[in-house]
Amino acid sequence: MILSDRTITSMLKDNILCDLTKCELAENAIQPASIDITIGKSFSTQLQPKDFIIDFENPLQYTSVESDTYVLLPKHFVLATTMEYVVLPDNITAFVEGRSSIGRLGLFIQNAGWVDPGFKGQITLELFNASDYSIKIKAGTRVGQLVFAKMDYYAANPYRGKYQGQTGATGSMIYKDFE
Repeated sequence: MILSDRTITSMLKDNILCDLTKCELAENAIQPASIDITIGKSFSTQLQPKDFIIDFENPLQYTSVESDTYVLLPKHFVLATTMEYVVLPDNITAFVEGRSSIGRLGLFIQNAGWVDPGFKGQITLELFNASDYSIKIKAGTRVGQLVFAKMDYYAANPYRGKYQGQTGATGSMIYKDFE
């Protein structure tokens, strides 16, 4: 069941879904069936891997910047973070949907798409500029929506994985799957 604006508002007042001590939602952030998510101030890019090959079994190095504005060059990729710090109970899951208005400009916003029950942290977004022009990205800009769904029962194994508690644009830790 997708949560309504009424349920979302009630849960936020009880400090459920988003840790309001770590994020401030815009006045109009609550939509009929979602919360708007905004770009934070943390951006990370991959450094050139050894032999120009990304190997899942080895950590990739990143360089990070904190900025109110980031200019994403044509055909380039950057990790960004949300301003919002999500805190999901063990019976609520969420998924991220990008804004069509931004996609129509050539900025593709993606993440794994699914936020597991029990997850706590900022959401890392993958941004790709598919256009032929640079795109200026400002912190606080609405870039997508977080849609919440109530599960039929509490998760037997809620999320406690490698990205738990993440803040800032967090690079891939897929190499930990091979340890």
